[in-house]
Amino acid sequence: QCRKCGAKTRQSNPCRSPAVAGKSRCRMHGGALGSGGPTGKKNGRYRSRWHTRDMIAERRHFAELIREAREFDRIVRG
Repeated sequence: QCRKCGAKTRQSNPCRSPAVAGKSRCRMHGGALGSGGPTGKKNGRYRSRWHTRDMIAERRHFAELIREAREFDRIVRG
């Protein structure tokens, strides 16, 4: 009679566990604190430091700085 999780299991069936109070997922599918996959090397999908979220953001930041420098150079040189 309580609200169900709503996530899909590995067999594509709906999860039958009750949702955590105030959340839409059960404790196994992301409702509890600390649930979900680990970050970094503890996660099996970790590739290398070049493909982490931080490195991707840093590359985008540097690309934006380079674009601004080129635009500034174009304006100064006429």
